[in-house]
Amino acid sequence: MKKAADFLAEANAVVPKITPDEGIARHAAGATFVDVRDSGDVAKSGTVAGALRITRGMMEFRADDGHALHEPGLQKDAEIVLICGAGGQAALAGKTLRDMGYSNVSNVGGFADWKEAGGPVED
Repeated sequence: MKKAADFLAEANAVVPKITPDEGIARHAAGATFVDVRDSGDVAKSGTVAGALRITRGMMEFRADDGHALHEPGLQKDAEIVLICGAGGQAALAGKTLRDMGYSNVSNVGGFADWKEAGGPVED
């Protein structure tokens, strides 16, 4: 039987973790950022400037280009950087994207670290 740690280990094995500074450079270069936290958390803290807001629970629907709920901002050939509260949800969502054929996916970790590093933010 799998435990949460097993799922996280699998996700971290296929979704590279990048530093906030690396993320800031990728943001400046035009990478697609996705905040996977729920709307309540985003409302309290803000998010990455220009980030798509797709909760982890909706990722499969929003990432499936054949589904009615597909998010057009998610493209399989784009560089996608995921962010959440601490990094765990972003890693798990990243593994989902990898399983769905997205090849250039990374995890920048938690929003507080992003903000502390000077990453661009919006309400």
